[in-house]
Amino acid sequence: MNKSDIKACYIGPEISPEQFISEHFFLFLIKGKMEGYDGHKHYTLHPGECCIVRKNHLARYNKQKVGDEFEKVVLIFDEVFLKKFQERHEVAPSDFSSNDAFFLVKKNELVLKFLQSLAPYYDGKGKMDQTFSDLKREELLLILLKSQPELSNILFDFGQPGKIDLEAFMNQHYKFNVSNQRLAFMTGRSLSAFKRDFEKTFHLSPNRWLVKKRLEEAYFLLEKHQQKPIDIYLDLGFEDLSHFSFAFKKHFGFTPSEVSNSGKVEAF
Repeated sequence: MNKSDIKACYIGPEISPEQFISEHFFLFLIKGKMEGYDGHKHYTLHPGECCIVRKNHLARYNKQKVGDEFEKVVLIFDEVFLKKFQERHEVAPSDFSSNDAFFLVKKNELVLKFLQSLAPYYDGKGKMDQTFSDLKREELLLILLKSQPELSNILFDFGQPGKIDLEAFMNQHYKFNVSNQRLAFMTGRSLSAFKRDFEKTFHLSPNRWLVKKRLEEAYFLLEKHQQKPIDIYLDLGFEDLSHFSFAFKKHFGFTPSEVSNSGKVEAF
């Protein structure tokens, strides 16, 4: 079976482009390369490999063309779909536990045959008719649970994050560009409780602390590792290079390019 025969498509409801994963999704890479990071580990996906990207996790991932080509198949396992699936099928409980945002799916001939079966339903624009979307997602989920029963403990956990240590979480995840509402949710707090606890812990507002922390890391990378501004601003949670350069100069009094070009500029 030739992977080039598998058509790229996206099946299920739209998901947010944020660095917060709001719904589980299955990802199969056809062409190219993908790299992901969840604040704890780095992941790499090659053609012919697939994974589950898990909801309620912070994750950053980027696609890389190989030979000017990149294709993937994505099927969303949203909570509404999963609850309906659970009503129709007996889902065996599992003791499996993992904090990884990217869970690698074992190579499975049934998965490849399933992906091949998508071709007749694919409209050529990366979408599938809603009539068949739920049926094909259900078919894939049955295959996955048959081959890896431990997935049930990941996909059918509908609980919300509990209250965790705020300082440890923020120091681990400050590079992710997400809203305060998402950070509050991830740490098991209401938005007001998150802001209150944040002030007590860091003596700054969340927005001011995040900018300061990211800029200090940027200075370290520019000065100690001679990295270029264009290579680091996205990984540090800045939306564009001009915003990063403006914030950096406002904080330190000189531009990030001055640091990277000279090797060192006295920051204090």
